[in-house]
Amino acid sequence: MDFVKRVRASDRVSEFVKGKADTELLEHYLFVRSGLLTNLGILWIGRREDRAALLYAPEIQCIKYDERGRKVRKQVWNDYSLNPLELIEAVWREVPDWKEFYELPDGLFRKSVPHYDEVVVRELLANALAHRPYTQRGDIFLNLHPDRLEVHNPGLLPIGVTPRNILHTSSKRNPHLAKVFYDLKLMEGEGSGFDRMYEVLLTSGRPIPEVQQGDDRVVVTVRKQITRPAIVDLMVKADQTLLLSQKELITLGLLAQHEALTAIELVKTLELSRADDLKLWVGRLKDLGVVNSRGKTKATEYFVEPQVLRTLEFQGETTLKGIERHRLRELILRDLEIYRKASISEIHGRIGKEIARRKVRRELAELVEAKEIGSQGVRRGTVYFWTR
Repeated sequence: MDFVKRVRASDRVSEFVKGKADTELLEHYLFVRSGLLTNLGILWIGRREDRAALLYAPEIQCIKYDERGRKVRKQVWNDYSLNPLELIEAVWREVPDWKEFYELPDGLFRKSVPHYDEVVVRELLANALAHRPYTQRGDIFLNLHPDRLEVHNPGLLPIGVTPRNILHTSSKRNPHLAKVFYDLKLMEGEGSGFDRMYEVLLTSGRPIPEVQQGDDRVVVTVRKQITRPAIVDLMVKADQTLLLSQKELITLGLLAQHEALTAIELVKTLELSRADDLKLWVGRLKDLGVVNSRGKTKATEYFVEPQVLRTLEFQGETTLKGIERHRLRELILRDLEIYRKASISEIHGRIGKEIARRKVRRELAELVEAKEIGSQGVRRGTVYFWTR
């Protein structure tokens, strides 16, 4: 039996369990009770007609859309002939989009980066199958748009899990089914699947997954486009050179994409409940000299150390996102010296729109308080003027 062979070949299963007889193994995984197959057993090793008789056996639809939102291809797996493992294999094997890739420059050669990483696709499928409610009708939809993949899973998130805490909170809706998925290495451990997706997506220069919950389904979106191709090379070299932990890789990936993030922004993005938890995610990055910081407490700003970018031959575009405060202050003063009077929007537009507006606002306020410049008006009507 294929299931028994896979269990005995898995390094996630103890030798004690592997040593059980075939029938005992099926009983251990709750596939059999009193000599008869349970619903879980039918789902995994039952016949097609028995699987079809289950109340809500899983069905999957993959629909591809063009730029105008029109359906251009539809594939379905709904004849109940496949168990969950076989469903995942079939979807990965039969959807042609998984085989498409970008070609990025890599010195004298070129590097292939898939549009959708196999680890991410398989983890999304495994999570959808393992955590969906099997008491509710509804297909799993894979909606392929020109710029993204959306995975629609029927039902709501388990109690206690929300889109804001999904990275750190786990709740087993189908614990026996999830145990089979984990032991067969179809998914990461409970609560670590999204960590793995964060790591893979950020390492390939893409944004983190987006999770939304509607009235009757959960939608997870992953973006196809690489936001900054040069990040791919930076992340690979940093990982190989520094042997970073998963949390450190995720944090470095976020900082590389955004160039600089405050402690508050990192806490929010990483869905942390306490600011103190950020230390575990920054980890050794500061000690290794990869990441530096400026400011204090919640206003602390983290950024990738420029020297590291030079050492790893990072070829990304130079921007002003991570500009130091004293340099930003000089830019503002120089702008007002030339133009004499201006609003924050005018100043921001001239010195660099890639600089966070909140930074410009903070420096303007401190310059006014220090009486280095003047201001008049309130809120959006405030204008700043040169006083020297």
